[in-house]
Amino acid sequence: MSATSPGQDGYFTQWRLKTSGVILPEERLPWGQTIIASLQHGVAMSGATIIAPLLMGFDPNLALFFSGVGTLIFFVVVAGRVPSYLGSSFAFIAVVIAATGYSGQGPNPHIDIALGGIVGAGVLYGIIALIVMWAGVGWVERLMPPAVTGAVVAAIGLNLAPVAVKAVSANPFDTWVGLLTVLIIGLTAVAAPGLWRRLPVIVGAVGGYLLYLLLANGLGLGKPVDFTQLAAAPWIGLPKFTTPTFHADAIVLIAPVAIILVAENLGHIKAIGVMTGRSLDGYLGRAFLGDSLATIVSACGGGTGVTTYAENIGVMAATKVYSTLLFAVTSVVSILLGFSPKFGALILSIPGPVIGGLSIVLFGLIAAMAGRIWVENKVDFSDPRNLITVAVALTAGAGDLTLKFGAFTIGGIGTATFGAIILYQILGRSSATNA
Repeated sequence: MSATSPGQDGYFTQWRLKTSGVILPEERLPWGQTIIASLQHGVAMSGATIIAPLLMGFDPNLALFFSGVGTLIFFVVVAGRVPSYLGSSFAFIAVVIAATGYSGQGPNPHIDIALGGIVGAGVLYGIIALIVMWAGVGWVERLMPPAVTGAVVAAIGLNLAPVAVKAVSANPFDTWVGLLTVLIIGLTAVAAPGLWRRLPVIVGAVGGYLLYLLLANGLGLGKPVDFTQLAAAPWIGLPKFTTPTFHADAIVLIAPVAIILVAENLGHIKAIGVMTGRSLDGYLGRAFLGDSLATIVSACGGGTGVTTYAENIGVMAATKVYSTLLFAVTSVVSILLGFSPKFGALILSIPGPVIGGLSIVLFGLIAAMAGRIWVENKVDFSDPRNLITVAVALTAGAGDLTLKFGAFTIGGIGTATFGAIILYQILGRSSATNA
């Protein structure tokens, strides 16, 4: 990318006001709409950002706080030109559990060990970022051309699909609530008037929640929402910060997750480039560096490793609003809400089938974005190299193919990512040999 682009006068872009149509990164909505739209991104990321730390025994409010801090760090490093929100990365879950022996219940008693490993991942990620900033993005693109990046993006969405489906499959009532939530989102995105059309996720969340309350708490058709924890949670509370300790075995186990974060971030940047019709490759090194610094800062205070969030790609795809200001506002709100246990309890009170309905849409949009990457980049699927690479990656991601190397475990997303990269290169060499 050139040093300057529309709306840029200095280090930060000068956001131009625009009230209709596609809102590009250097443009903004009126401030009232900006704040409301930013809340939608907050809703999109909050479920996963809170759920991920719970699965690892981390403090969810602290994770929310550091997601906001990390997003601001990212925003500054990329000069406010890449629309991204950084939330808790699911790529760390398996290795954190393995490194700490976490039982899955309550706070993780060895969280400090995990934090040291996450810092190690952030450092490795930062080294990769500096290499990209020094040597350029060409070597990354050779390793991960559109066929591969599209496969990784699709694999991420497909890998998450069972989580969404499981959330709406406990019983017929949950299934119908989830599907009705999907319908609310779809109708809002397609047929709602004016501003509401830009808020399908938040409308779906609120509408699905109210529908569940009516049918379950009101009519007794399902398990009622329990507001005990919400009522007991204080409005304001200081997060409980934790410092890392460094153990070589944990660092060796957790640090390689940096490679997955690189792939996720690259796929995110490519997807946004396709959606906005412009290349953001010139900021790829900065994006890596911002994410790595955010992960290090988060882990130094007790938060999770963070990554660019696919859920927010789904929101942008649905709303056509890519203004980076939304993410700055969302990050500030997240920081403030990180000091409110009441908010964390409210998010956790959203019924599972409603979250499942939201996830079906957002995860599906992630997977579908791969198709757009392939079409826009004219990926030739008559080429066996592309076809086989994508086929294997999709199956490995969707099936959650897990590989174990001693104590090191690579889940479906990692297997799909590494598999696509390695297989593409092997097939390329084989093709060159036989030419």
